Amino acid sequence: MSHAPALSPVLEAVRARIEARSAATRAAYLARLATMRRDMPPRRKLSCGNLAHAAAACSAGEKQAIAMGSAPNLGIVTAYNDMLSAHQPFETYPAILKAAARDLGATAQVASGVPAMCDGVTQGQPGMDLSLFSRDVIAMATAVSLSHNVFDGALMLGVCDKIVPGLVIGALSFGHLPVAFVPAGPMPSGLPNDEKTRVRQAYASGELGRDALLEAEMKSYHAPGTCTFYGTANSNQMMMELMGLHVPGTAFIPPGTPLREAMTREAVRLVLVRAAEGLGMGEMLDARAFINAMAGLHATGGSTNHLIHLVAMARAAGYRVTWEDFADLATVVPLLARIYPNGSADVNQFQAAGGLAFVTRELIAAGLLFEEVPTLAGAGLSAYAKEPALEAGRIVWREPPALSPAPTILRGMADPFQPTGGLALVTGPLGRAIVKTSAVAADKQSLTAPARVYEHPEAFLADFKANAITADAVIVVRNQGPKANGMPELHALMPALGVLQNRGLRVALLTDGRLSGASGKVLSALHVTPEAKEGGAIARLRDGDVITIDSASGRLDVAVDPAELARRMPAVPNQPSAEEGLGRELFAGFRAGVGRADEGAGVFWAHASA
Repeated sequence: MSHAPALSPVLEAVRARIEARSAATRAAYLARLATMRRDMPPRRKLSCGNLAHAAAACSAGEKQAIAMGSAPNLGIVTAYNDMLSAHQPFETYPAILKAAARDLGATAQVASGVPAMCDGVTQGQPGMDLSLFSRDVIAMATAVSLSHNVFDGALMLGVCDKIVPGLVIGALSFGHLPVAFVPAGPMPSGLPNDEKTRVRQAYASGELGRDALLEAEMKSYHAPGTCTFYGTANSNQMMMELMGLHVPGTAFIPPGTPLREAMTREAVRLVLVRAAEGLGMGEMLDARAFINAMAGLHATGGSTNHLIHLVAMARAAGYRVTWEDFADLATVVPLLARIYPNGSADVNQFQAAGGLAFVTRELIAAGLLFEEVPTLAGAGLSAYAKEPALEAGRIVWREPPALSPAPTILRGMADPFQPTGGLALVTGPLGRAIVKTSAVAADKQSLTAPARVYEHPEAFLADFKANAITADAVIVVRNQGPKANGMPELHALMPALGVLQNRGLRVALLTDGRLSGASGKVLSALHVTPEAKEGGAIARLRDGDVITIDSASGRLDVAVDPAELARRMPAVPNQPSAEEGLGRELFAGFRAGVGRADEGAGVFWAHASA
């Protein structure tokens, strides 16, 4: 591995803190992997009947290889469906991966599929109440996929919001195996993001009709591939790069191109190399990998959803990550990218300007990433600071531009967009919450204003449509946490809030729910913990209470005497039931057993004692 510059003391301190608080859980996790490697080696303890079933549908040569264990066998876990644009390209991937494995003397089988829902389809709909819980369903489905114990490594085909975190969590239960994450790439650029925002706000204010809105949305989301804004899906791809789980540079290569197919084939080769070395994904992902992902979120203005998902992913590897770890990293990792919703550019323009290779190089040079870490590429994180290209049908990696050719999209360490990271932690009498500062103008990153309290989004939208909000306000939308209704994204609020802000009002959002990774330019304190359903202080707020959200100082305050706040009875939500309809009745156990947002909002470790 290459020699890296001196690391920031903050990175070292965060690493030491995570390792200290996680000593017991990480040791237990690694011990479990060692036991699996020793006692449950792939295929070796399967009976003849077990092996015959596993290979029954294979060719004669593959049957022999799988049954005799004479060649590595890779499991393909796919989130393919043809409703999600980001996952539609995966239809052809199994054939590509199997052919690549054969060329390298190995075999590959589709282990199973996992569910993959689209938050873009369910935004503002009852189905959104299943969205966060789908992550843990995907994790369990991944475990089922690999439970046949016939695979020497795995290839994870997934891109979008809950899907990649779910695949990571599930794969970490098989962390003794090497794993590669294989994305599909972004769709071509469509309607410019500024125009999309304008049309949405014009529709929200009644200036345009539904036909105009639908036309704009169809021009924005129009082809196979990932949506091109920098939401949770594309933040996932950034994290997989900086955690070393991708072929270097694979995140934002368009689908259906020769380079994309070459990178897909390369994933097979690299997994086989790591399998020969005996390097499993769980051993590869140590505390440094998770810190690198956190640093990447700050530097690129990534999705707030990962303040939940990364915590859960780390816990699956035995690490306890806290929101304070994110907050400390924000003090030293600057914002280097402006990608919608943090700017007007999309990920294709970001990639053309130098993309993740540029960001990775800049952060490594500044000592803001751990460079000497194990990765799928096997050469430290510097391998991810280069851009892939095809020469005579072979992949080569080149240096990114020395200077950004588009300083409105991408900048170096010498001239960042802001000196701190794109996410902030605010705390106080109302609990803890997350603010995405990268999308909010500097003069709007704090607000003190009276509360307007709503029990569900529809009530706020009704007031907005009735022009009932005419003064500065902190809009409180509560009973939207994991235990209440599965913590749906509340992106449908943003056009209305944006209109109020454009009218000259000072407004902010305070909620125990989530926003889309494409959250807009309005100050928003999200994931309030404890949530209202658990009796958190947000349940005791009333109209007119003066609330302060200050991302710079980290304050989340209310000008109510603490004794008075404690005496108030928590509000009883008068919202539509989240318990039945569109499958929600099947998730009652999830709502009852889910953990807090700041602990990953998961069902697997909600009641863990260690």
